[in-house]
Amino acid sequence: MSFKTYALEDVLEITSSKRIKMADYVQSGIPFYRSKEIIEKSNNQPVSTDIFITCEHFDKIKMKFGAPEAGDILLTSVGTLGVSYQVSDDDLFYFKDGNLTWFRNFNNRVLSGYIYCWLKSPSARKKLDEISIGTTQRALTIASLKKILIKIPSLDVQKKIVFIYESLSKKIINNGKINQTLEQMAQALFKSWFVNFEPVKAKMAVLEAGGSQEDATLAAMTAISGKNADALAVFEREHPEQYAELKATAELFPLAMQDSELGEIPEGWTLSEIGAQIDIAGGATPSTKTPDFWDNGDIHWTTPKDLSNVKDKILLHTERKITKAGLGKISSGLLPVNTVLMSSRAPVGYLAIAKVPVAINQGYIAMKCNKELSPEFVLQWCSANMPEIISRASGTTFAEISKKNFNPIPLVKPPLELVKNYTKQVSAIYSLIENTMRENNSLTQLRDTLLPKLLSGEITLPEAEQIISEEA
Repeated sequence: MSFKTYALEDVLEITSSKRIKMADYVQSGIPFYRSKEIIEKSNNQPVSTDIFITCEHFDKIKMKFGAPEAGDILLTSVGTLGVSYQVSDDDLFYFKDGNLTWFRNFNNRVLSGYIYCWLKSPSARKKLDEISIGTTQRALTIASLKKILIKIPSLDVQKKIVFIYESLSKKIINNGKINQTLEQMAQALFKSWFVNFEPVKAKMAVLEAGGSQEDATLAAMTAISGKNADALAVFEREHPEQYAELKATAELFPLAMQDSELGEIPEGWTLSEIGAQIDIAGGATPSTKTPDFWDNGDIHWTTPKDLSNVKDKILLHTERKITKAGLGKISSGLLPVNTVLMSSRAPVGYLAIAKVPVAINQGYIAMKCNKELSPEFVLQWCSANMPEIISRASGTTFAEISKKNFNPIPLVKPPLELVKNYTKQVSAIYSLIENTMRENNSLTQLRDTLLPKLLSGEITLPEAEQIISEEA
């Protein structure tokens, strides 16, 4: 592949937005994004902050100065530098000047997708770091961005590089969506069984209407499976073994409710405290001034930062690792696989099941599920009870939930057989999630390895395509 070198200003326009004042913010209208929201969109996360300007204000700006269009690129330029987002066809928003730099009006020498790929490369990150200014808060200027030199191949080659990058990225994104759906299924099942008690209430409604216990069981089966009577009849004929399992599950739910300190709960279920049902561990940070604790470490050591980008509630790797000497400084030691991790501060509530042995810092409540409750049950219990957990946090600088305040949180404890049944179903879901996460890790590594080599000409397109086919 042959490349030509251009300054960025020779192939595109680099500019910013028009000033929007806080007084212009409204409750609804056109979304207004800052760096925070663009970073979230870049990570395929939902936008967490709702700031808007009026449609009239947006239309006026768009008519006179333009607005982000499909293919345009926004680059975070203050604080967290160099996060890029390519505007999609269905995007409609405006953005904050100064915080974000706008790449638009790409000429006939370059594809916007190629520039986006380049911005994702190590060479781009290095150049952005070199031209950044400031000490307290780093920043990128439009003037310095314009002068960056970039190697650009022919348009045909650009198209193929973009295709490779986008194909791998789309697979990663789709896998992420699959995992989100699976996680929602696990959450919905827990809520139905152990929060809303829907199978029990379905039985009660049938009995109150004069139905038999058999009718009540069928009602519970409908509540569990979402299948009506006709669908259940077909299910029995076509899948008799699965039907029998469904019926056995329905029969585990009682026929009535009972009063408790928490209100009505299923008959025969008991009240407990979360601290009585798990073993809780805390962590520590070995001195960072002692190289023996860190250098060449191979033991996973986690802080809540590791969970900040974990969408699937599975922890497979950690940003940092420690040595055996470092591990010796943590009283809880090495926690086993299937320990449930919950961040206890800044913020409270990141959750994941550790799928690798892991040591933790002081920002966690780690739950070892050595008794009757499974890790999957405890994880979903924490998720369902997060408002209560957060309400028990305290602190002035930042909220923190202590073990002392966490342990007494009340828990409605179902019979062991029902916990086992739930775990059997949900563990299969989490196995799928874990496998998909591992696939995504491999795809991400492949994409991020190939990209800089393609952009530099180190490997050819046929070589890259061969590597992808071998990995597929």
